[in-house]
Amino acid sequence: MPALPATEFLQRLVRGRPMPHLLLLGRDAYLRELCRARLIETCLPEAARPWAVHRFSLHETDVAPVLQQARSLPMLAERQVIFLSDLQRAETWSEETREALRRHLEAYFRDPAPFTVLVLEAETLDQRTRLAKFLTGATLVVEVELPGEARREGDPQRREAAVTLTREIARERGVTIDPSAAARLADLLDSNLARIRTEIEKLACFVGERKAITGADVDALVVGAKTYAVWTLADLLAQGRRREALVLVNRLLEQGETGPGLVGALAWMYRKLLEAQQLPPGLNRWQLAAKLRMSAEAAELARQSARRIPRRQLLEGLRVLYEADNRLKSGVRDTRAVLEFLLVELLPKNVAPARPMR
Repeated sequence: MPALPATEFLQRLVRGRPMPHLLLLGRDAYLRELCRARLIETCLPEAARPWAVHRFSLHETDVAPVLQQARSLPMLAERQVIFLSDLQRAETWSEETREALRRHLEAYFRDPAPFTVLVLEAETLDQRTRLAKFLTGATLVVEVELPGEARREGDPQRREAAVTLTREIARERGVTIDPSAAARLADLLDSNLARIRTEIEKLACFVGERKAITGADVDALVVGAKTYAVWTLADLLAQGRRREALVLVNRLLEQGETGPGLVGALAWMYRKLLEAQQLPPGLNRWQLAAKLRMSAEAAELARQSARRIPRRQLLEGLRVLYEADNRLKSGVRDTRAVLEFLLVELLPKNVAPARPMR
């Protein structure tokens, strides 16, 4: 059966109970935890949750005791929820051991316990293996990552899902966020749900008793100086002024900005520049601001920069920004080196880069 996006799965849970077994597949930690929490809320009354939720990892046990627990009547509860994480570890096993795991799961799936929801979890699975093919056909697979994650730039489904989840994160925090503000926040933070959750926490404190987050709040607290800094950085790169761009990046890092945060802000800005290039000429700054969903001052900066940077350069820039984001999130130690290399790649191809600063 086809995989179900996490956002659709969460909507399905609102309408009724889940299947007796399913697979959470993907790398997004926030989405995974949200699916877990909603499953528990849907299946179990609050009083039963301390003893009716069981967690196992394939790093610490094999599947036999997990299935034994699944077939055992829960104590003091009508139902139980069992999580078995790290299923991807099976891909390091021998073919014989992996096949034994598949047979155990197949036997359980044929006759699942009616009082158990068994939740398998894996960050990724090789779809060529018999285990992955079996799970795809035998159980509900829920994608716990945003649509288009592998080609992040400009994917409309990914952005739409991020906006929906931004509003859900705000609701969990006890506040509301209007749709345009949610879209602004998702765009600015490159649809990174963990970072969005952090900023929602700050915004919830910022708005206080008002309990409602607006686009002005996002501009005031989240965007602020960083947005104008990335416009300045883009202008420096467009002019081939790499040395000054490095000085600006170093200053932002010293002020507490992170490497992924800078890359995400630049990626947001590049997408806005592409949007600005598609708009008809003659719009006043307020019309432009409405089309780009940003403040009038930032929209005017976008229009000016969009005229100076060719579309081909912006598309190539999104590609190298995505690669830099992956390098930074893979655990590299020298963030500055990654950013310095990124700046070289973002320079116009007909401009020779200055010598690195030391």
